[in-house]
Amino acid sequence: MESTAKHAMDIIKAENSKIDSVDFNNLDFGKVFTDHMFSCDFKDGKWQTPKVMPYGPLTIDPSARVFHYGQAVFEGMKAFKDQENQVWLFRPEDNLGRINISASRLAMPEFPKELFFEGLKALLKVDDEWIKNTEGSSMYIRPFVIATEPAISASPAAEYKFMIILSPAQSYYAGEVRVKIAEKYSRASDGGVGFAKAAGNYAAQFYPTALANQEGYQQIIWTDASTHEYLEEAGTMNVFFRINDTLVTAPTNDRILDGITRKSVIQLAKDNDITVEVKQIKVGELIEAAKNGSLKEIFGSGTAAVINPILGFKHKDFKHELPKLDETYASLFKDKLNAIQYNVAEDPHGWRYKV
Repeated sequence: MESTAKHAMDIIKAENSKIDSVDFNNLDFGKVFTDHMFSCDFKDGKWQTPKVMPYGPLTIDPSARVFHYGQAVFEGMKAFKDQENQVWLFRPEDNLGRINISASRLAMPEFPKELFFEGLKALLKVDDEWIKNTEGSSMYIRPFVIATEPAISASPAAEYKFMIILSPAQSYYAGEVRVKIAEKYSRASDGGVGFAKAAGNYAAQFYPTALANQEGYQQIIWTDASTHEYLEEAGTMNVFFRINDTLVTAPTNDRILDGITRKSVIQLAKDNDITVEVKQIKVGELIEAAKNGSLKEIFGSGTAAVINPILGFKHKDFKHELPKLDETYASLFKDKLNAIQYNVAEDPHGWRYKV
């Protein structure tokens, strides 16, 4: 057993590494995992001794409440390695805060800050060789919590498992993305769990997204559940609209995830004297801006892709292709975010966290 600064932690290293079998130049996003994982159980009203252990399958009871009542939340974050082989995280306290907000909404226990950082750093250090410093490379980090108590009565569980798994990633390119604006289906509703990263939120998106795929659209821009008049999110990302030279995005609420990349883009826009309006925007306003030529860009923001340009959209019978610009806000923000994440630019807001 190795001890950390404040907490005991079991660190069990894998006998053999599978790193030599991985082609780091050809990675499918989220399908390759490192040699180790972090695990900590909640029992008897408290979190138990955490472990860093070899990555592998779990043994879990078929009656575990996660399977029956969906008590499952997760996060998405990344680690980056600079040219000095130092590893950095990007705004990790925001990720911890958000997974705990998500957990609380699903009546799950929050995970302690010290345990989170000690466990994450221990895991990243034991799998350090998996984090590459080549251009565009990063380590995708997936913390998650599931209800493990074996019981099928409809009530919150008394036992949980907090885990972190790691997946090496290259620059994420989603290809050409065109979106359909939702008219019928909704991602979330007032008073619901749309603001949380609850696993069920994403399952509920798959069917309407598959219908959009059949029409040739890669994602959906979700609208409010009550009227379908107001634009909210794009697929699994927050969405931004550039109208003339003003950047517009919807305010967060019960239905919209408080995206960490979203917050970073808003701050970077202010840093670069770009006007930002956080306000409700109607579908009709977007269509009018498209018709009169003031709509210059649409892009999504999120951990995986960072910034994902959207080339066109459809709403009912109206279709529109965005203009092709030499200089875009999307590329500006992606370049500036990457420069901070990879420790090649100043970090005036203290977003980087040294592992």
